[in-house]
Amino acid sequence: MKPIHILLVEDNEGDIFMIREAFEDFKIKNKISVANDGKEAIDFLLKENKYKEIEEPDLVILDINLPKKSGHEVLKSIKENPKTQHIPVIMLSTSSSEKDITLSYQNRANCFITKPVEADEFMKAITSIEEFWLSIVSLPPIK
Repeated sequence: MKPIHILLVEDNEGDIFMIREAFEDFKIKNKISVANDGKEAIDFLLKENKYKEIEEPDLVILDINLPKKSGHEVLKSIKENPKTQHIPVIMLSTSSSEKDITLSYQNRANCFITKPVEADEFMKAITSIEEFWLSIVSLPPIK
């Protein structure tokens, strides 16, 4: 299995650290890029501003509660754009509200995972993302 490029869209430094740690423990060395707000994520995906030469991600892990543009706005933008709609998006949020889950799937999220509060459970959730999305699923080729 070849390494993949993951765009992590997250504004919480503690969560970024834990997600990076979990991926570092995985047997496949993946590239993780981080966008700290919704606008930065869209610029990254559309290769605008400082991201003109960036490599397209194979997978996006997206929080809902972000500055500048919400995760729902970012997801909708990704899935409505023919250049990015093929990229799988995992919603990873502290929210477990039915409204957020329903809206995520309406906007064509590939899955929705509620972030566990406990550190051990959080690491297990990230490990399950790795095992499923990096070992089992065949991701679309980069266009």
